[in-house]
Amino acid sequence: MNLANKLTILRMLLVVVMVIIPIIGIEGEFVGISISALIVDGIFLLAAFTDKLDGYIARSRNQITTFGKFLDPIADKILVLTAMLLLIEMDKIPSWIPAIILTREFLISGYRLIAVEKNGKVIAANNWGKLKTVTQVIAIAFAFIDSNPFGEVVKGTLTGSDLIVNIITTVMMTICVLATIFSGIEYLKNGKDLFKEKSNKIENATKKE
Repeated sequence: MNLANKLTILRMLLVVVMVIIPIIGIEGEFVGISISALIVDGIFLLAAFTDKLDGYIARSRNQITTFGKFLDPIADKILVLTAMLLLIEMDKIPSWIPAIILTREFLISGYRLIAVEKNGKVIAANNWGKLKTVTQVIAIAFAFIDSNPFGEVVKGTLTGSDLIVNIITTVMMTICVLATIFSGIEYLKNGKDLFKEKSNKIENATKKE
């Protein structure tokens, strides 16, 4: 097994650790932030870094494998969705945010499978998808250290560092959700031809019969 694939597996193991930390319930605070949340946040950032690193290593060393193509995107989705579920449990974000992201991931995964089956091509992320990925990591990282829930800034009661952190969390999470929606719409619009082609083939086959 090459280094890139080992990093992908490491990312999945880090997800397990992320889940265990809140269960252990490490007590105490550092600069007003829960130590448990800080540890989980650090693990999340490390795991997110391995995502970029294993992709770079696989390309630069020509270590792209079928195993990596299969596991890498799955590991990414598990990392993000696990982090968001933990944030829901911590009352940091509302459940509709990961619901939108999860719906988009299912739709895009299905679309990519059809594209590979018909054209033999892997569909690269569009610009909206790239924006979603960047803002998603930033939003989650700040949400873990945010003492207030998503959107608290609109109430006008926050001051100082609490205000700054919540603004970043809220703005980045909002951009992430919007980018998620628009990237999904763009994928589906581009996928119309794939579905039409399938429909035409079925129609032609029916006529021949």
